[in-house]
Amino acid sequence: MASILIVEDSPDNMKLFSTLLRLKGHEITGLLGGDELFTTLAQRRPDLILMDIQMPGKDGFTLLGELRASEYRDQRIVALTANAMAGDMERAIAAGFDGYISKPIDIRNFPDQVARALAGENPSDG
Repeated sequence: MASILIVEDSPDNMKLFSTLLRLKGHEITGLLGGDELFTTLAQRRPDLILMDIQMPGKDGFTLLGELRASEYRDQRIVALTANAMAGDMERAIAAGFDGYISKPIDIRNFPDQVARALAGENPSDG
């Protein structure tokens, strides 16, 4: 299956997302925040990055901008966020995210959303 990097500051969310995706056969790497993002990418490029937007330190938009300005500019990155207000998905896509999944996730649909993201589609549920 696919190699997926999850950048999420909540240990509980990380455990849930990782467990659901591992059950589908994906290889998961998890980062509790973005501090080690570039170090991790230098060691291994995933097929997909699922990135929380609201994190302490550098938020998802800042990290996305750094990635898009680097050798990782073509990396597939999906926003995974509790920002679920009207216009938030459009703002994330306009900023350069390749897709958008809102939290709290629907555990039944989440693996299918990730599969759509891996296929190059916007997995948005909203």
